[in-house]
Amino acid sequence: MIQFQCDYNEGCAPEILKRLAETNLEQNEGYGMDAHCNHARQLILQACKLTAQKADVHFLVGGTQANATVISSILKAHQGVVAAHTGHIAVHETGAIEHSGHKVIALHAHNGLITAQQVRQVLHSHFSQDEPEHMVQPGMVYISYPSEYGTLYSRQELLDIRKVCSDYQIPLFVDGARLGYGLASYQSDITLPQLAHIADVFYIGGTKQGALFGEAIVITNDAFKRDFRYHIKQGGGMLAKGRLLGIQFEELMQNDLYLRLARHANEQALRIRDALIRKGYPQAVPSPTNQQFFTLPNDHIQRLQQQFIISVWEPVDDSHTTVRFCTSWATQPHNVELLIQAIERL
Repeated sequence: MIQFQCDYNEGCAPEILKRLAETNLEQNEGYGMDAHCNHARQLILQACKLTAQKADVHFLVGGTQANATVISSILKAHQGVVAAHTGHIAVHETGAIEHSGHKVIALHAHNGLITAQQVRQVLHSHFSQDEPEHMVQPGMVYISYPSEYGTLYSRQELLDIRKVCSDYQIPLFVDGARLGYGLASYQSDITLPQLAHIADVFYIGGTKQGALFGEAIVITNDAFKRDFRYHIKQGGGMLAKGRLLGIQFEELMQNDLYLRLARHANEQALRIRDALIRKGYPQAVPSPTNQQFFTLPNDHIQRLQQQFIISVWEPVDDSHTTVRFCTSWATQPHNVELLIQAIERL
């Protein structure tokens, strides 16, 4: 079976695997304080056009761990986090945020995106009440770039959300588990340095973008830097062999590897998108990145599933279902061609 199910089915980029083997017997300091992690931090800061005085960089193993650690470290006990109702923290993390004692304040999203107006409305509604202390206080805004549906905020939309957060003095946190796929998209009008100057905290995803595992959290707001390593450790996120994270991000952040891998995934996804459009299937969501959502007749899905593994997203009616085709940094063009041929035979 050929998998178009998700973007973390394969291992890691060959450059990373080679470097891990080359450094296997090195003796390094633990817990992310080694030379590889320090070099990776420097490379990330350079890519973001930030200095070590402006931003801290921390490495964690996975996205849920990164989200839970960041959010629980910032919010006070009476606060919750504003997010899209389709957001990863609201749907796909088994209540990890609620488990830490914080409510996810979900806003209805259009194609995975929320607006500055929605954020302003929920904040205004809370703080304009006569007795707001009876409700969970919105203490942070969480968005992902790209969204769970592969869609992108424009730079202006991000600036507008940033403005609302600044007006209410709450932080903006950007989940970047698939950040490279967004930045490398033909539709993106934002750069990594621009994002770094908009968000208070964000992370550069590795797990879904060519690393074996790992996410690089970048904190630009001084208020949230202190004691962050304590939160990592307390949450079980401090990897003893931290160099394994540093080495991977050293490779990803050199020679344009991170964005090259992302561009490849996007290109293969758009080949699939174009084939489905030619066949006349409707797009459920107009995504410009590596996740493509289309609505197909159920019997056509079953025929595709004889050869390919795809994600069944949600039923539309008794005879049609929305499915997701997801490519990765490692998707083979030949396998995409086989999928396209199968689509053409439907």
